[in-house]
Amino acid sequence: MLEAGKTLFNSFNAFANLRDADRVAAAQQHRATSRQRFDGWSLDDRDPAFIKSWMPVAEWLYHNYFRVTTSGWHHVPEQGKILFVGSHNGGFASPDTSMFMYDWFRREGYDRLSYGLMHPAAWTFPDIAQLAVQAGALVAHPQMAIAALRREAAVLVYPGGAEDMFRPHSDRHKINLAGRKGFIKLALRENAPIVPLISIGAHDTMIVLGDIYPQVKQLHAWGLPWIFGPDIGVFPAFLGLPWGLAIGPLPNIPPPVQIYTRVCAPIVFPRYGREAAVDRAYVDACYEEVRTQMQLELDSLVAATLLNQGMAQ
Repeated sequence: MLEAGKTLFNSFNAFANLRDADRVAAAQQHRATSRQRFDGWSLDDRDPAFIKSWMPVAEWLYHNYFRVTTSGWHHVPEQGKILFVGSHNGGFASPDTSMFMYDWFRREGYDRLSYGLMHPAAWTFPDIAQLAVQAGALVAHPQMAIAALRREAAVLVYPGGAEDMFRPHSDRHKINLAGRKGFIKLALRENAPIVPLISIGAHDTMIVLGDIYPQVKQLHAWGLPWIFGPDIGVFPAFLGLPWGLAIGPLPNIPPPVQIYTRVCAPIVFPRYGREAAVDRAYVDACYEEVRTQMQLELDSLVAATLLNQGMAQ
């Protein structure tokens, strides 16, 4: 027992003294020996052949069902790492995400590395998770994002998470990053340009009336069993298919609402590196710059879309 304890201590001590890059690699190697495949802890489960097989369905949805109009793809750097930062829309279905993916693959091909950080709740559905992993989904953990960027990959993050995904319909044209600044620290540490993604239309595929999470949590504290699946921090009341009126973070079927997407110009900050990433005031300023720029772009997209719709009538 004593020898086992010494061995464990020495292993931990060696791990603690590794450089950041080595620590990430060591953690991934350890997981590779014990994990199950398609659990989101590997960069190697992404399958270009699977992505290619999915494209005909996505193409039909893109052109015939959601009738997507897109712009701004000239802003995507031709090579190197990218941190795409998006605004989540439309609940768990999030149709604008899959439409962004389709646009990326048809423009950049299947072999340019790209990954997306997936919400923890999605991993509670193994069948869905297995499909998502083959398309590039990773566990939403800093180690995975760092590892992907160090392979010069494009990484997609939605900082607003569930709060953004289920924000009220009245806030559908408001950027909600939920105050989460980990993506800023990630970009600063890894010297990655941030490319914002915005869209409109997807949040009209379900009408979120409001969030009753505080009330439901209180009922749970009083003894009501939690029977609504994983606790994701929100509990929306919404109108959506196939439920009609529904409560809770339930999956929905998006109706054929037209979606408009835009890739925004890269945001590059004056300073990068570890010192910049731990400078709280600087991180706050960078976060506000991204949020403000995304809101301005979203306002512009809304105005342009309304103008075009008015001219078409």
